[in-house]
Amino acid sequence: MPANDLRYAARTLIKSPVFSLAAVITIALGIGASTAIFSVTNAVLLRPLPYRDSDRLVLACSDMLTRHTFDEPVSNENFVDLRNGAKRNFEDFAAVSTFRGNIPVPNATPEQVRFARVTPNFFSMLGAKVALGRDFTDSDAQPQPPPDPANPGVQPPRLPTIAILSYEYWQRRYGGNPGVIGHPLLTGAPVSPMVIGVLAPGFELLFRPKAEVERVPEIWIAGRQAYDNSQRLSFFLRVIGRLKPGARLDRANEEVGLVAAEIRRNFPIYGTGGFQYRVEPMKQYMVAEARPAILALMGAVIFLLLIACANVANLLLVRASLRERDLAVRSALGGNRWRLIRQMLAEALLLAGAGTILGLGLAWLGLHELLVIAPASLPRLQSIGVDKTVLVFAILTGLAAAAIFGVIPALRASRTDLMQVLRTSGRSVTPGTSLLRNGVVISEVALSFVLLIGSGLMFRTFLALQNVDLGYDARLLLTSSLLSGRLGNQPEQRAAVVREIQSHLRSIPGVEGVAGSFPFPLAGGFSPIRWGKQDALADPSKYQAADFQVVLPGYFNTLRTPLLAGRVFTDADNAPDRNLVVIDQYLAAKAFPHEEAVGKRILIRIRTSEPEWVQIIGVVAHQHQTSLSDPGREQIYFTDGFERHGFVRTWAIRTAGDPGKYAAAVRAELTKLDPHLAVLELQPMEALVEKAAAGPRFSLLLIGVFATVAALLAGVGLYGVLSTVVRQRTAEIGVRMALGAGPMRVFNLVVRYGLGLSAAGIAVGAGAALLLTRAMTTMLFGVKPTDPVTFGSIIVMFFAIATIACWLPAQRAARLDPTVALRDE
Repeated sequence: MPANDLRYAARTLIKSPVFSLAAVITIALGIGASTAIFSVTNAVLLRPLPYRDSDRLVLACSDMLTRHTFDEPVSNENFVDLRNGAKRNFEDFAAVSTFRGNIPVPNATPEQVRFARVTPNFFSMLGAKVALGRDFTDSDAQPQPPPDPANPGVQPPRLPTIAILSYEYWQRRYGGNPGVIGHPLLTGAPVSPMVIGVLAPGFELLFRPKAEVERVPEIWIAGRQAYDNSQRLSFFLRVIGRLKPGARLDRANEEVGLVAAEIRRNFPIYGTGGFQYRVEPMKQYMVAEARPAILALMGAVIFLLLIACANVANLLLVRASLRERDLAVRSALGGNRWRLIRQMLAEALLLAGAGTILGLGLAWLGLHELLVIAPASLPRLQSIGVDKTVLVFAILTGLAAAAIFGVIPALRASRTDLMQVLRTSGRSVTPGTSLLRNGVVISEVALSFVLLIGSGLMFRTFLALQNVDLGYDARLLLTSSLLSGRLGNQPEQRAAVVREIQSHLRSIPGVEGVAGSFPFPLAGGFSPIRWGKQDALADPSKYQAADFQVVLPGYFNTLRTPLLAGRVFTDADNAPDRNLVVIDQYLAAKAFPHEEAVGKRILIRIRTSEPEWVQIIGVVAHQHQTSLSDPGREQIYFTDGFERHGFVRTWAIRTAGDPGKYAAAVRAELTKLDPHLAVLELQPMEALVEKAAAGPRFSLLLIGVFATVAALLAGVGLYGVLSTVVRQRTAEIGVRMALGAGPMRVFNLVVRYGLGLSAAGIAVGAGAALLLTRAMTTMLFGVKPTDPVTFGSIIVMFFAIATIACWLPAQRAARLDPTVALRDE
């Protein structure tokens, strides 16, 4: 683009500051929104994983098809069989499991630390660097020696646990002291991991949220796991594989399928459960849950950008129509068509450039707010920002926007009939101009309507989630995780600690109930167990899966979970020899349809490798344990005593008022009981519910903002067209009024014209929405993509917006003095 054209375009735009500012702000909104959302898309969906040759990394998923359980962890024995049996398409496999534990701190409360147990090749396979010390070796994971058969009472010396610290934990806990290398993690402790290295900063584990893998473990230990078939049903490992160069995913799945088939043949429990291995690309696996929402948001901002471009194009068409005489005169003085096009495109480029710069600023500000409201489950949240890729995207988007809103007005203006324009007045309508402007407005309305439909569907989804029956009352409930340094290893000692905690919490004024459980609703940690009836003894394929939960007596009363039949646990039931369970209504309906479940027995496997009979004493309402939108599996409840007092980890306290106001009293009372008792994640239960709704809320807020801006832009575009129509048809209106047309008739004429354009846009948008909103199916809950209530409401709302946009131009037309209008013309 010649510099002369740019200078002339700049002078021209400066002379029209209102027009220029309106166009720049409009395009900045579109580019800013699209750049902000693209930064999320880039970080989550496009950017390679921060591992070596990440495109060859896959996740090995374990499914039990007949029990409808998918993507479960695997046992160490199954992992070893997979690693040894799948070598044709795979270079290697590594495994990891994560958990939280407490580390004693002298004269202070225990510290909760995130642990990871890994195979010794884990870091080398992923390409993680060790900043200090050394990496794990195979000898670090050598299994503990078994007892000598000749001396069964003599335990052989235990091999030390070998640990590597995360860089961040090393800095926080040890101040970056290199002297920690080669020394026990806990000074003076009889058994303590030996620290051999420190990881380079920034390493993290990237799994989907439902895998419940800690993202940034602080202490990594080499797992000394023996190959023991008696432990083959102990599932805790997440397995990562590396494909050989050129290996195909379908061939890899065939190979792991053969390994799974061998396991099914050798172990009937896997055969009846329909055990299957499958592998997924690691990146695809990680973003599977976030992908639909991010793509929907990216589609929404593209629509918003197109609406902004259409709005600016409309402004340029109006401006060109007002400059037709000027352009005609320049053409008559020797200016050729290409020169006129260049000058119009130069204006578009300057507007797009200024809009891009302002849009980048809006994107930068918007990202800060976006990260505040983004759900914690969004992968790689901390890496979202404006980088080089995002800058290139913004620049290219600005150029594309300039082409979209600049080319058509430039071509239209350059085709002006010189003689006709010079013969007519400046207010006359050049043939074809109004048709083009009408098409632009209809496009704006259609695009805005699609966005509003998407926003309406998300709003209906959010309302449905707020009204879902969770199976418990989250109001007036305070929750907390507790870690105690004096639990000991004896069940009786653990039970005594639990009783003390209950007693102290119940003594707080205003506390109406105290209960504990593990896992806890919406806090994670749920895993399935097998259950069956009498026929499962002869045919193990009859076993099915259910989530289990260990609870203290009083749990259902404290959470206000409705009791549907029978009774709930009492203190007398909290003992190992009381094989009693409570089940939920889903399991009762599946196990004993059209029968009374209370008093019946079912088979379960939780304490031993063999199934045992338990008796059902009660049926309660189904609880939403892992999600607001997904009811989840059937549920079985055991007492803490049945599990030999494993010490429940999460506590729930029913309060008489705002639970947040009881937090200080709870913490003080527990500190009085035990100064070394760690009170963690003390928060109202409603905070967990809000966290579970964070994903839909995030999508609703963003799509809602985009749809609101789009509707405003469409309204402004419609207003601009009608204002121009009134201006250009002043003489026609004056003639109509002179011939007897009253103000109300003129008013209705303009309103009908505007509503006609809106109706055409809504019709096009409704057809597009019926097709496009089907892509939102996985994001919706309690509402269909074609929900007639949403479509009807948005149609009424959009006609209201259109009526407001039509009102001012129509009022101006109705107030015209026909004498003045004809004289001015």
